[in-house]
Amino acid sequence: MADQLANQLEAASLNESSQADGNWRSGLKVPAKDGRVQTEDVTATKGLEFEDFYLKRELLMGIFESGFEKPSPIQEEAIPVALTGRDVLARAKNGTGKTAAFIIPTLERVNPKNSKIQALILVPTRELALQTSQVCKTLGKHLGVNVMVTTGGTGLKDDIIRLNEAVHILIGTPGRILDLASRGVADLSTAQTFVMDEADKLLSPEFTSTIDQLLSFHPPDRQVMLFSATFPVIVKEFKDKHMKDPHEINLMDELTLRGITQYYAFVEEKQKVHCLNTLFSRLQINQSIIFCNSTTRVELLAKKVTELGYSCFYSHARMLQHNRNRVFHDFRAGHCRNLVCSDLLTRGIDIQAVNVVINFDFPKNAETYLHRIGRSGRFGHLGLAINLINWEDRFNLYRIEQELGTEIKPIPQHIDKGLYVYDTPENIPRPITSAPQLQQQPQERRQHHQQGYRGGRGGNYQGQQGQRRGPPRNQYPSQGGQGGYQQQQAQYNQQAFGAPPQQQQQQGSYPQGGFAQPNAFPTPQSFPQPQGQQPSR
Repeated sequence: MADQLANQLEAASLNESSQADGNWRSGLKVPAKDGRVQTEDVTATKGLEFEDFYLKRELLMGIFESGFEKPSPIQEEAIPVALTGRDVLARAKNGTGKTAAFIIPTLERVNPKNSKIQALILVPTRELALQTSQVCKTLGKHLGVNVMVTTGGTGLKDDIIRLNEAVHILIGTPGRILDLASRGVADLSTAQTFVMDEADKLLSPEFTSTIDQLLSFHPPDRQVMLFSATFPVIVKEFKDKHMKDPHEINLMDELTLRGITQYYAFVEEKQKVHCLNTLFSRLQINQSIIFCNSTTRVELLAKKVTELGYSCFYSHARMLQHNRNRVFHDFRAGHCRNLVCSDLLTRGIDIQAVNVVINFDFPKNAETYLHRIGRSGRFGHLGLAINLINWEDRFNLYRIEQELGTEIKPIPQHIDKGLYVYDTPENIPRPITSAPQLQQQPQERRQHHQQGYRGGRGGNYQGQQGQRRGPPRNQYPSQGGQGGYQQQQAQYNQQAFGAPPQQQQQQGSYPQGGFAQPNAFPTPQSFPQPQGQQPSR
């Protein structure tokens, strides 16, 4: 009788345990489902689920509570292979889930009971390091894994103190990691996983020597994973030298994201600010990133945008690190609508609320263009890329189209909102914090802004609408003489912003810290706000 009772109790216990196992997802704090339309860049999957990878339940909890529903194509291909410990060489488009594709298997293989550094993740920029560490902490919040991020421009003493405690995953830029490893502060001899995100940039000449030295601190049987959207020849050389029979993944059937619509407009330099103002008044912008080709033009343009009455931050490499961090954090949190920046933020930065990218200055090469426009249309969603082209840019425009195999169309008189605007308010992507919901830009502009798209030759902002164009034969842009480039840039700055070079800020002097004006920071009650209002923090 006692045995029978014991068996019944054991069966009941197993049944309750089984039911608890089956209902473990019901207690998760899952965010609201994203109802936006997605393109085949992330929907063309094999139908796998995250549970099919046999991940730890604690890791699955972090994945689902982060808003992930099903793995994207790059995650389907990379995660199962990476879990076996095999080297991975993966190429996929910007914004298709590459970060989670290497973070998930890295977290799965980490042993929280071992206090040593078990994985190193390298990224080329400080902003990307902060973002990657945040993703890693969010996905692994139930695992008890300690993640540390370190970059140049911050105090070395603080890093040394933190490394005296348990660190399982180290994320940072190559220079700072090498400094810590060379000092014997960061012990990489137990780091079995070595990851490079944006590998094409990390393998450029400026980083090659540093990467080679860092690998010498790792054990010989380490796992190496490389992820990027573009793979130049230098990647093959690295593969042959440092990787063992890597599993190669190439999901680049085309280079540009399917959800991004690209337009160009021929605009004279002196009309660029006016055309940008017209775009602000005509487009339904959730958040936008505006790219310039120099740090000087970033600050000049940010000041102009603020003078027009729009909330604006700016960021570039010559700013102090804590100012860059604050701008990146606040913009990502939705505190400001527009960010003017240099190519500092072209790689890996994932801000879901950005639906418009504007190239105020057209990039010089296809790789930079590809990374810039990839800041919108993230994870298979819709986005808009608008390029302001002057006479000198026409050759680059044609060449970039040919190299990327894409078509950049002339801007129409009216842009269909269905190409970049979310259909219902509930589908608007929310900031990562409880910042106020973004609203439409103010439409009450001066009368001449209502007369259509202005600028360019003959005041026609549309340029050569409906016509395909290439470089005219036997015509090439003038190269200028000795010092001609600097003189030309100074002339462009004066034409575009009306500011002579001697009035520009000197290098290293950035009292505003990335905010175009102290009073331009928007308040939650009025977003975006006109000038002259002091924000409530």
